[in-house]
Amino acid sequence: MWSSPPSKKVLPSAQSFLCFWCLFVAHFPFVAQAQTGASTGAPATYTSRRTVGITDPNAPVVFEDVTDKTPLANFRHRSGEAAKDYIFETPSGGVAIFDYDSDGKPDIYLVNGSTSAAMRGKEKAPRAALYRNLGNWKFEDVTDKAGVANERWGFSVAIGDYDNDARPDMFVGNFGVSRLYRNNGDGTFTDVAEKLGVARKGWSTGASWGDYDGDGRLDLFVPGYVQIDLGKLPPSPSETGKTGQNFCQFRGEAVMCGPRGLPGEGDTLYRQKPDGTFEDVSVKAGVHDPEKYYGFSSAFVHVDDDKLLDLIVVNDSTPNQLYINKGDGTFEEIGYPAGVALNENGREQAGMGLAVGDYDNDARIDFHITNFSDDSNVLYHNDGDRNFTDVTFQTGLGEASIPFLGWGTSFLDFDNDGWQDLFVVNGHVYPAVDAHQWGTSYAQQALLFRNSKGKFERVGARPGSALANSWPGRGLAVGDLDSDGRLDLVINNLDAKPVILRNVAATSGHWLRLRLVGDVAKKSPRDAIGSVAYLTAGGVRQRQDVLSGAVYCSQNDMTLHFGLGAATKVDKLEIKWSNGNVEQFDVQAIDRIVTITQGKGVVR
Repeated sequence: MWSSPPSKKVLPSAQSFLCFWCLFVAHFPFVAQAQTGASTGAPATYTSRRTVGITDPNAPVVFEDVTDKTPLANFRHRSGEAAKDYIFETPSGGVAIFDYDSDGKPDIYLVNGSTSAAMRGKEKAPRAALYRNLGNWKFEDVTDKAGVANERWGFSVAIGDYDNDARPDMFVGNFGVSRLYRNNGDGTFTDVAEKLGVARKGWSTGASWGDYDGDGRLDLFVPGYVQIDLGKLPPSPSETGKTGQNFCQFRGEAVMCGPRGLPGEGDTLYRQKPDGTFEDVSVKAGVHDPEKYYGFSSAFVHVDDDKLLDLIVVNDSTPNQLYINKGDGTFEEIGYPAGVALNENGREQAGMGLAVGDYDNDARIDFHITNFSDDSNVLYHNDGDRNFTDVTFQTGLGEASIPFLGWGTSFLDFDNDGWQDLFVVNGHVYPAVDAHQWGTSYAQQALLFRNSKGKFERVGARPGSALANSWPGRGLAVGDLDSDGRLDLVINNLDAKPVILRNVAATSGHWLRLRLVGDVAKKSPRDAIGSVAYLTAGGVRQRQDVLSGAVYCSQNDMTLHFGLGAATKVDKLEIKWSNGNVEQFDVQAIDRIVTITQGKGVVR
């Protein structure tokens, strides 16, 4: 959440707590630019905010906010108190889109936060929620029936069919003790985290499932963020205001402390054993993070395109980490030489969210990472040979993102033209920003960037449209909720109701969606996590990976979505399965969802 010039030291005393973002702002001052238009969610007296009310009457209407037409409007996220005196009150809010009941309609799970009083048993804990998709934009709250209310301080959710029974399971990362909800197949879940050995204690953030050792069983990686003892909290703005001390400041105002100055947490890799239980192999595998960086997001992904899953970890205010799978149960960390540890200026950033995708259709995976305000998000282009280049400003993603504080981010082809566009959810962490003319705001507009053959341009917000609204956004999930061939979005907002954005973009582009099913007998996970699809149509070759996690503490629908543009047929479809086997398939029709089972061909 905060960034600074590179430093590996953690300051030990209360007097050493700092808002390191103040140091950054001192070096890179923010110059507010006046804008016109209504300032949704911001004081009307301030016209210099660049994060709310920026509209264009000529812009297309891309998304419609349909939240209030669904039961999701009754959900209220809550994380701590409104003043946000402590860091653990600000980052919560993951969301998942997945088909928990296997009826072909993707469902929605919203993670909730908690309060210090609830953690001490002095008030009722906020509840997470599961909404079953009934079709035609109707949803049913099935939280109680499913048994997934969590009622702990929730932060993240990652989906994976760990037991290969064709039913997706949920790992919920908590501040406290995390959960693993096993899908029982009858509409209910059972928390088996303690039984199976993955009840991680501490502050667990954006986890990822993946079969890193190639045995056909999913393993689990969980980043750790900050060590917090509720009985020994760091200084708060309220306390410093009373005592006259100012340990932690932002632009001269007292704010919550951290993460700098607070002890970080190591990361955890759980290997699944043949009996279905898990063992902690973090140290043995070399991914335990001895520097205790502030981990926020992660993803198992094929970086160098061998048959082994590698791992990327996005860290807050510390260097990002890229682990290359050596094939012997261990990883080599190459973040610095690979070019993803720092940005092009050689500076670590406040990494939060992670988008994974092939934005330029060169068949290699690229990374987009969101950061704090007064800094740009960053796009790392995969040059091959385990090398990445920061191409943020060259591709048009730099300047537009500077005033925003980014969280969830995902590549998605919203207009089905065959090129991966980009969506970013934003929202500040300091409520005090709304009381000052700092050019930013607490609730912020989301950003949609259209991809034109590797270059990005921000899509304007039509007045009154969904993109003109502002939210205290956190988690993001992408999926086709109504099966119309256009990708929809769900955003989980801090201390607010969520947002469902229906894709209403006018597009003539064709599409194809793929559900992949791995062959467990061939040591491929049943849900095909780690598989890669290459589709060629209209002279364009696209790549899509089946991923768990990434985004920001959230989970996209694992059904792969390909926009085909004007192409009316698929020229070639190649699947590289999780175990490394490669198959080609003949797709006879488009504008539909197709299920492909490893070794058995296309099933319509």
